[in-house]
Amino acid sequence: MNTKITLSTILSVLFFNASILNAQELMDPKETEVWEPVPKIVEPGEYGQPPSDAIVLFDGSDLSEWTDKNGDEAKWNINNNALTVVPGSGDITTLKSFGDCQLHIEWKAPEHIVGKGQGRGNSGIFLMGLYELQVLDSYNNMTYPNGQAGSIYKRHIPMVNACRPPGVWQSYDIIFKAPKFHDNGELKSAAYITVIHNGVLIHHHTEIKGPTAFIGKPPYKSHPDKLPLLLQDHGNPVSYRNIWIREY
Repeated sequence: MNTKITLSTILSVLFFNASILNAQELMDPKETEVWEPVPKIVEPGEYGQPPSDAIVLFDGSDLSEWTDKNGDEAKWNINNNALTVVPGSGDITTLKSFGDCQLHIEWKAPEHIVGKGQGRGNSGIFLMGLYELQVLDSYNNMTYPNGQAGSIYKRHIPMVNACRPPGVWQSYDIIFKAPKFHDNGELKSAAYITVIHNGVLIHHHTEIKGPTAFIGKPPYKSHPDKLPLLLQDHGNPVSYRNIWIREY
């Protein structure tokens, strides 16, 4: 192979680079400054507290932002600023509806271990009531990986298992892009999700290919741009706290 570099090649490269530098020197720096729109100011929360523009869904005091599936008062327990599933009382949903969002939620599996696999500390966070991010005690607890904590249930396995022991608070920080539909009901764009579990990235812009189902993988069906968030009663006394959401 001939690797000889000619003088003319070197001069051409130098001339080209000099031309670029010349153009940059002649350009007014203000031509590359963009002044609008100006981002609004948001005060970040201190020590895990919500930012100033967040909608607080549970601050430890009451369930005024929640209802049961029949539209009646939610029947989960509040104790020590935590919201705990009352097994058999049913799922709860937010009164408000949400689409594209940033969601922060903290959860804790029961300290006293009962059962194994899917029977241990099971609950779920359903974005738009349809797309489940699994809550499960997956600390030294074997189950199918697309059903462990942090999975997009039956759809996607988390990149790693970042679970803390049962009885210890854990956090999910979620960025959710809702699916969009054409006027004729056909899918325009799928849902995407990014999840950080206890400070560890477990999903990065992961495409959700349809709603959650225990059996099968159903396709998308057209639905509104915003729907309520749902927390699942799966028969285990899982606790939640510090729930807030930001629409974007």
